[in-house]
Amino acid sequence: MDKELSITEVRKQKSKNWLIGVAALVVVALIVWLVRNTLSSSISKSEIRMAVAEMGDVENTLTASGEVQPEFEQVITSPIIAVIQQVLLDAGTQVKAGEKILELDKEATQLTFDKEKDEVDLKKNKIVKLRLDLDKSFYDLKIDDSIKAMKITSLKADVENAKRLQKAGGGTREAIETAEMNLRIAELEKKQLENDIRIKQQTMRADIKDSELSAQIQEKQLMEYQSKLQKANIIASRPGVLTYVNKNLGSKVSEGEILARLADLGSFKIIGAISDNYADQVKIGMPVIIRINNTQLRGSLTNIQPSVQNNILSFDVALDSKSTGLLRPKLKVEVFLITAAQQNVVRVANGPAFKGATVQDVFVLRKDGKAEKRTVKLGLSNFDYVEITEGVKPGETVIISDLSEYKNTKELEIK
Repeated sequence: MDKELSITEVRKQKSKNWLIGVAALVVVALIVWLVRNTLSSSISKSEIRMAVAEMGDVENTLTASGEVQPEFEQVITSPIIAVIQQVLLDAGTQVKAGEKILELDKEATQLTFDKEKDEVDLKKNKIVKLRLDLDKSFYDLKIDDSIKAMKITSLKADVENAKRLQKAGGGTREAIETAEMNLRIAELEKKQLENDIRIKQQTMRADIKDSELSAQIQEKQLMEYQSKLQKANIIASRPGVLTYVNKNLGSKVSEGEILARLADLGSFKIIGAISDNYADQVKIGMPVIIRINNTQLRGSLTNIQPSVQNNILSFDVALDSKSTGLLRPKLKVEVFLITAAQQNVVRVANGPAFKGATVQDVFVLRKDGKAEKRTVKLGLSNFDYVEITEGVKPGETVIISDLSEYKNTKELEIK
């Protein structure tokens, strides 16, 4: 005879059946979702960006930053230690050649110049006096030498007379020897005098040469002071625009301190900066693209700074067109260094869909309005374009938005 189930057991059985039913429904729903998500899904057209593949050129680039600078900028420095007395022009002013920018107090330098000039004049007078002394000394010694020569002639006559007297029996041998001795002494004295003349002349000429050299050195210093005094009139040496002026009236400036900067705004260059991680790819002569808003300018890399600062490598770019109206000093620009280029290849606009891999999946629009997943091979890329070497034909439309959430989906319905 069957045993009747208790109310508690019945309730347990019903709960168990209910849980099994719910679990089965969840599993079925999950399977349906997985199948639908794998085979097909949908996305709104307004949520994605699309681009049509086309034939064109692609340049592989390294992204850098840059700043516009005048190609020619004159740095005007103080030629002397002075005080800024008056500022006549402000930064931003367009100037002509010869126009005065500011005035310096030149009194101290002028006093030094006058002192140097007096010392040069004194040395020149000293040289004149030395020449006069040399001439007088030479003349006096020449007279003495002439007197010695006349005395020697007289003593030679005395020797001959003494010899004749001895032959005639009226002279002695001692008288001859005395006369000959006096002659030899006179000849030695003449040689000594001639030697003194030569040494005296050499010494005085050396003194004159030393004085002349010293005077020449001081004259050069005098010319430098004179040049500095002339340069202390701070004027523009060429037409241009003042990009900086020291306006600290009454302040003392040292020799070589910057007073103003004068730029030629008719031509510009770019000072670029890039991470030193790319240092081995940065080469002199490589082509460069400069982007200002939506405008692109072309140029080439002309110089690489030898030192790296804060892991940043700096370089100079010469523009093909240096006088465009878009360029302004200190303007920040985008810089792209071209490392490689391909002509007449399949390309598509760059977007978040491209992650940098050489092989990846993208969604390509079909004629039925759906987008199918394709595996494509990529080549060169830059900020604007990506080269597609395999998987997409010209004229096909590629979704360039990031669709990572649909990585398991075969196709997308575009609503």
